[in-house]
Amino acid sequence: MLVLATIVLIVAITARAGGQDDNYIAWAVFASLVIAGGLTALQAARLPRLGAGHILIMGPTPNYVAVAVLALAAGGPGLLASLTVGAGIFYLLLSFWLPLLRRIITPVVSGTVMMLIAATVLPIALDRVQAVPDSVPAATGPVVAFVTLVVVVVLSLRASGSWRIWSPLIAIGAGCIVAVMFGAFEVSPVSDAAWIGVPDGGFGGIDLSFDADFWSLLPAFVVVALVGSVKNIGDCIAIQQVSWRTPRVTDFRLVQGSLNTNGIGIMLSGLAGTPPTSVYSSSSPSLIHLTGVAARSVGYAIGALMVAIALLPKVGAALLAIPDPVMGAYLVTAIGVLCVSGIQTLVAGGLDRGKALTVGIAFSLGIGLDNQTIGADLLGDRWGPLIDNGMLVGAVTAVAMSQFVERTERRAQARLEVDLDMSVVGEIEEFLRGFAVDIGWDDPATQRLCSAGEETLLSILEHSERRRGDPGESSSGTPKLVVVARQSRETVEMEFLAVLDEENLQDRLAHLNEESHSAAGLEEGEVSLRLLRHYASSVHHQKFHGLDIVTVQVAAAR
Repeated sequence: MLVLATIVLIVAITARAGGQDDNYIAWAVFASLVIAGGLTALQAARLPRLGAGHILIMGPTPNYVAVAVLALAAGGPGLLASLTVGAGIFYLLLSFWLPLLRRIITPVVSGTVMMLIAATVLPIALDRVQAVPDSVPAATGPVVAFVTLVVVVVLSLRASGSWRIWSPLIAIGAGCIVAVMFGAFEVSPVSDAAWIGVPDGGFGGIDLSFDADFWSLLPAFVVVALVGSVKNIGDCIAIQQVSWRTPRVTDFRLVQGSLNTNGIGIMLSGLAGTPPTSVYSSSSPSLIHLTGVAARSVGYAIGALMVAIALLPKVGAALLAIPDPVMGAYLVTAIGVLCVSGIQTLVAGGLDRGKALTVGIAFSLGIGLDNQTIGADLLGDRWGPLIDNGMLVGAVTAVAMSQFVERTERRAQARLEVDLDMSVVGEIEEFLRGFAVDIGWDDPATQRLCSAGEETLLSILEHSERRRGDPGESSSGTPKLVVVARQSRETVEMEFLAVLDEENLQDRLAHLNEESHSAAGLEEGEVSLRLLRHYASSVHHQKFHGLDIVTVQVAAAR
């Protein structure tokens, strides 16, 4: 019940802002519910390379509203379909590209793009506030939207427990009641809708002309998909952390399966001509945390119910009857959450002077150039939309400035490639000691750097040996280990690149604070992890298909 309104409202707002008729809206709602239901059930599964193995509810998200509206306005559902399929293909390829893109799609880029998405969608939401019948008073739209917004804000801030979870639905109900009082709620579409059936028409197929509109909008779809994939990784990690009574390390096989399922969702949405489908990152963890229910069978049930409701046109008509001012106010709250997520991403990644300037200029250019005609004046109507797309300009600016800072920063760097084996510990120590001498570190700092490098290697080897001892795993020889050391002001960043098992060192380090083992009860691997945490100022572990990257930072001074 909580996600049904969101699915229908996002589809309806996107379609109406894109100038589409009721036939398309009915089809898009039907197709979105079927796709979201099937993929929600698939996310609960644990198939080879598919499924998150947890409850991850899926549906159309606000992330794609702005670009989908542009596509619908430029070429209708056919253009939206071809662009969405293109974004879906790109998304599926991201699992192979992520190791290469990890230094390009930084927290600065991701956070800036999320903020730009929110700022771009905001005018669309506000336009819905004034979309009321001519027969009602002019103040109807603002009053209905204001009541909806006040109710959701008050309940979200002051309610507790289940009341907070239900606040969006209660706010929608309150807004509808006010709309009925003003005579702005139409019930005839609900009474005319059939009880059971499938919409007739509404989608004419994919546009395969690949004209200038397609090529000018495709980069924006790719940018949104790229940033969305980075966020989806965090969503899947979060759902694993809240779904177990006893905390477990993150299973990155399931993260990979979740990303693949998201890519399939975008592809299916394109084939059906509907706005792209992705994970509802806020709904799933909050519902599990509140109810304590995380069984995979519940995910199957939610998916089946979505598909069943899609076959009940009267339910869809009732949700589509929600007045536009209510939809606009509801979308404003979703935009606010998205904007704050962008800010949190920026803060979590750290904001120094260079990063702050990058965010400020990229965001300002994105907002300033959005929907302007500067590009059309310079390049004409064929390629001008590339420059007039503020979100794309902001993303490119953030990437360019981040790379400029990265490439021009004066810092020492060294690289070592060895076998992933215990016999290379002396070679790594000699490599790190020589690097520390080159950058002028004193003996205590040099010793901490070498000790951190040794403990990182021991931790990696401990996981590697555990995998080799698993009867279900076959040995493929000794993997290579690449060690990269970089100086960054008063710290040294070490990167250890290797092929590991599915356990995550960063997640295990985080859980060490919660464990209360005695010294005699420590496992051998946990000793290395505790020593690593002692020597290093930060440890991050990123796992990709066929590649693991452990990043360790050691400060010059304690």
